[in-house]
Amino acid sequence: MFQYYCLNPISKIGLENFTEEFVKIEDVNEAQGILVRSAAMHDMELSDSLLAVARAGAGVNNIPLDKCAEKGIVVFNTPGANANGVKELVIAGMLLASRDIVGGINWVESAKDDEEISKATEKEKKRFAGTEIQDKKLGIIGLGAIGVKVANVAKHMGMEVYGYDPYVSVDAAWNLSRDVKHVLNVEEIYESCDIITIHVPLLGSTKGMINKEAISKMKDGVILLNFARDLLANEKDVLEGIKEGKIRKYVTDFPNPTTAGQEGCIVIPHLGASTEESEDNCAKMAVKQMMNYLKNGNIINSVNYPNCDMGVCTQAGRVAIFHKNIANMITKFTACFGDEGINITDMMNKSKGEVAYTMMDIEQPAAPEMIEKLQAIKGVFRVRVVK
Repeated sequence: MFQYYCLNPISKIGLENFTEEFVKIEDVNEAQGILVRSAAMHDMELSDSLLAVARAGAGVNNIPLDKCAEKGIVVFNTPGANANGVKELVIAGMLLASRDIVGGINWVESAKDDEEISKATEKEKKRFAGTEIQDKKLGIIGLGAIGVKVANVAKHMGMEVYGYDPYVSVDAAWNLSRDVKHVLNVEEIYESCDIITIHVPLLGSTKGMINKEAISKMKDGVILLNFARDLLANEKDVLEGIKEGKIRKYVTDFPNPTTAGQEGCIVIPHLGASTEESEDNCAKMAVKQMMNYLKNGNIINSVNYPNCDMGVCTQAGRVAIFHKNIANMITKFTACFGDEGINITDMMNKSKGEVAYTMMDIEQPAAPEMIEKLQAIKGVFRVRVVK
């Protein structure tokens, strides 16, 4: 029996996917698994019973990844589960920026008491005239689940699409329209495109990548869309670009004091994945990943440990070891089993940065003394008996 706790309200449709082996509890300190959306976990005390944290969404800035890794706690996210919801809002943002729809709606609201509003409309609507997006050049920085969907829709809308992603996955490449121009240098996006949308993770190498230097290379009157993370753009530089007339509109899904209410900015209250469908899809994926890990030890879509999948264990025992990614660890593990005369029938070892994960299927259950020997090896964070 496994116990889980929800730090945030999680879609009922997702939770219904838990089998009878999983029980929702009210004490987080007794949970083997935690499901979370936006709740901050950095100051939480992580109990020794906790084995996994599943984020029903993509971003994991609210979770202490390194702290979890050192305690052998696997952190999952759900990449792609909310991609369609974000894609649709990106397209909406593109249309809002190209045509002054918001300005027009606000004018109607202000003139609602004017009995001659119909006549006034014909005069005032010229103020809100915009441009169509057909035949415009769209640059997409980041061809992950969301970027690919945006690219394909934009092609169907008659846009000329340029995509930049030096690390594009095989799956993304297969799903990407062959008509999208894959460029090898992000500067080509800056120099060529009328509209630019960014869909990359927030890393040290991407933080503030849309800055004064990048903006200076863009076409005059460029539209910038940011539905990934606000810190990907130096927004003070963006405001300066708007003031100088370099940037026509900046559309962001991340309200903050820098951009809220500023001229030239369309600021949306973080609605990218706020659809019933996205929340359901994220919850279902998070539940599936957590069940697979707690029952079988398999890791899929972890952000702090490598993916590692050995299916369902058919042997008498399965042991999972969390450890530093250093030399000679496998030799030490196998020696422990060999000294006890325990045969290893299958094994998988994967690494991710400074950490690694090893699973071993064995012909007989591991005794507590064996687990203690493995735990005592220098560089081991945690040993878990899966079966």
